[in-house]
Amino acid sequence: MSKKTILAASALVIAGGFGLWSMTAGNVSQTLLPVSSAQAQETAPAAEAQAVEIKDMTLGPVDAAVTLIEYASYTCPHCANFHANVFKDLKKDYIDTGKIHFVYREVYFDRYGLWAAMVARCGGDMKYFGVQEMLYKDMQTWTASDDPNVVVGNLKKIGRTAGMDDAQIDACMQDGATAQAMVDHYETVMKEYEVQGTPTLIINGTKHANMSYADLKTILDAELAKE
Repeated sequence: MSKKTILAASALVIAGGFGLWSMTAGNVSQTLLPVSSAQAQETAPAAEAQAVEIKDMTLGPVDAAVTLIEYASYTCPHCANFHANVFKDLKKDYIDTGKIHFVYREVYFDRYGLWAAMVARCGGDMKYFGVQEMLYKDMQTWTASDDPNVVVGNLKKIGRTAGMDDAQIDACMQDGATAQAMVDHYETVMKEYEVQGTPTLIINGTKHANMSYADLKTILDAELAKE
């Protein structure tokens, strides 16, 4: 586990290599939104923000015998390694074959991670995991700058590669109501299993730390054998 979140009833404090930023409950700080955030917030009052529905992104049949939930951050190197070395085989052997239901839950350690998740969601369900693959594969490149404007440009490039245009990406990244709803959802699901770092895996309700594919396969096969 690489980083830890600090959760409190009144605020979420985000610390890391990109500075210190805060999101007070019920009001995402405008500094967390990359561009034209003031206009976005003015057109998205708190009541509207609460009406935005944020769902976990999933793959595989909902009624599968095994459900695997991954908590991960788009700025977590260990998560990138997991997706490079474990997830592809997991998808091929267990998700695509219908053996498990995979649930991905975004963790926001910093504003870059939040922005990346907003871009991933911008293309809709059909493009989400394709954008995710690019975000993890190119993490060291798109997060390389301390200049937020450069990072935004890098994320927009990934979005364009996925078939989105600048207007669509800008609209997503300026959406204060959705950003607030994403943070609210994040705070809620982190508490469900008392997740403290990433990647964290929940297999049929049992929490596990990061692991190799061989170890994960052993656990999944044991769960499937119970059926």
